Parts: sequence; structure tokens; C-alpha cells
Amino acid sequence: MQFYYGNQMPLRILDEAEFWKHQEEEHTVVIRELVAGLEQPYVDALEQWENVLSATHQTVVRFIESVVRSGGVLSPALHQEVMKLVHACLNQSLQFIEFCRHVKENSAPVQSNPTAVVVINHIIRESEYFVGIAQTLLYSA
Repeated sequence: MQFYYGNQMPLRILDEAEFWKHQEEEHTVVIRELVAGLEQPYVDALEQWENVLSATHQTVVRFIESVVRSGGVLSPALHQEVMKLVHACLNQSLQFIEFCRHVKENSAPVQSNPTAVVVINHIIRESEYFVGIAQTLLYSA
């Protein structure tokens, strides 16, 4: 992500959050579809993650609409809410990463499927990419 967006930066980070929350939501389906015989507790947890990530995605979309309607001039209150949302998205991604690591390390069907291990590692790296973007914004503001 480039940081030359100036006053469009809140919109830019929300665009990133919107994209990555949707990706993480889709990744829950990828894991469920890829791993035959995945243990039911992991299937259930992935379905819960899908719902949670979908709700976060929709929240981000609503914030994007608010920022666009503001004409790029964010009130201090809206700016603070955007930053809180980005922080929540970052924490959610960190938790999702930990969950994916747990599945990779503790699911026998995943461990016996080299493709699943590669895919889950890729999913983890993608979520880590978003974490890096969010941290850069949050800790440079």
C-alpha cells in the first residue's frame, strides 16, 4: 500500500480492510472445501469465522460509505471510529491467523494433506500482510 494518499488515507485503509476481510471470509470456505474429513469442531469454527468475518466486512463497507459521503473531510469522531474499526480488524486478523495455525498444527486431515498445509500457510501470510498494513497506519498516526 502506498502512503501518498493524504486526506484519502482513511478511505484507502478502509478499502484494504474491506478487501482483506472478504478474503479471510472466503478463506474459511477454501479450507473447508480443501480438507476432506476435516474434524467437525474445525468445520463449525470455520463456519463461525465466516459469519464473523462477513459481519466485519459489512461494517467496513458501511464505514466506507460514511467516509465517501463526508467528502473526504472526516470529523474527529468519525476519524476516531475509523481508527477503532481498523484496530478491531487488525486484532481479528491476528486471531484468525492463530486459529489457522492451530488447525494446521492440530488437524490430522490437514497434516496428511500437503496441499492444505501450503494453502493454509498462504492464507496466514495474506492475513499477516493486512496486519502489517493496519499496524503501519495505526502506529504512524
